Amino acid sequence: MPNIIDYVKWRGELELKNSEFNEIDSLILNRFSYFPLDSIMKEKEIVSIKELSKRFEKEDKEKLKILWKDDADLFPAMGESKRYGEMVAIEYINKLEKESEEQFAAVTVILPDNTIYVSFRGTDNTLIGWKEDFNMSFRSHIKSQIDAKEYLENVARKYPNKKIRIGGHSKGGNLAVYASIFANHEVKERIINVYNDDGPGFHEDIVNTEEYKDAIKKVITYIPQDSIFGMLLNHEEKYTIVQSIQKGVMQHDVYSWQVVGGDFVILKEVTNGSKFVDKTIKNWLKDLDLSTREQVIDIVFEIVNSTEAQTVKELKLSLMKNAKKILTAYNNMEYENKKMITATITAFLGILKENVKEEYKRRL
Repeated sequence: MPNIIDYVKWRGELELKNSEFNEIDSLILNRFSYFPLDSIMKEKEIVSIKELSKRFEKEDKEKLKILWKDDADLFPAMGESKRYGEMVAIEYINKLEKESEEQFAAVTVILPDNTIYVSFRGTDNTLIGWKEDFNMSFRSHIKSQIDAKEYLENVARKYPNKKIRIGGHSKGGNLAVYASIFANHEVKERIINVYNDDGPGFHEDIVNTEEYKDAIKKVITYIPQDSIFGMLLNHEEKYTIVQSIQKGVMQHDVYSWQVVGGDFVILKEVTNGSKFVDKTIKNWLKDLDLSTREQVIDIVFEIVNSTEAQTVKELKLSLMKNAKKILTAYNNMEYENKKMITATITAFLGILKENVKEEYKRRL
């Protein structure tokens, strides 16, 4: 079934002047921020996507950090198309800071309709990136969110006469919404839309602010029918449900999202499975105070760090060896920490059990 790669191949000859910017374009540019630009784009360089794709084709793909295999097909397709090839990439940044537990990457694209698109990358395969995601469960303002706001304002300052679109997938969607909430008034006035592709929400202290209520009017959110990530935390905006050909958590993969013409294939509602997982996680988190969440997450990642792996891939490559290290680290842990983890897991299983019972009764 057709996805965003097919869309580029079908409609890539349609320039923006002939077919205006749409939701599929936003998803493609959101994916663009995940591309391995580190080795092919110089700092502060202004370069077309066509040129970047040519450089990409010349690189040894085994040495590049290609985060998702389909990126290797989408990148050249974009470069060869009229619609995306002449778009210009600027202000690429990619940083990973262990001390502050931050994984942040973004790139801005100048469009031929005199607008700019600010694209924030979601979580990559680094363990620091995953740790930062978990930090969002107990912290309202994480480092990458603050950097996203500053990045947006900086780009807007350099291009004062251009309207702005913002977007991101997964955590990148959350960063895009956060930046639009807390950016200065002048920047907010220039924002056309904010595109959130299956990104998590926020804590109540952000959702209840006037800034959030005002900014959310421009947010367009898309989630797949089995969405898990995009249902996390609190959302006030309406969302559109996109058909995915994957199952469960794998629907987070945007290459599984279906398109027809210039639109997504839309469904009426999320699945019962998505509602069930959302309800279970929200009830579990509601019973865990913020301090407990923070302590449990820190303990778990301290155990994982005992493997000395830097990425999820490294963790998987030596799975048996790392599993032994994790078990050893757990056995050497203080009693109180073990007790806390056990209590947290037990609470989750208890809520899961109750929700299974309720779902069973509902179906009967």
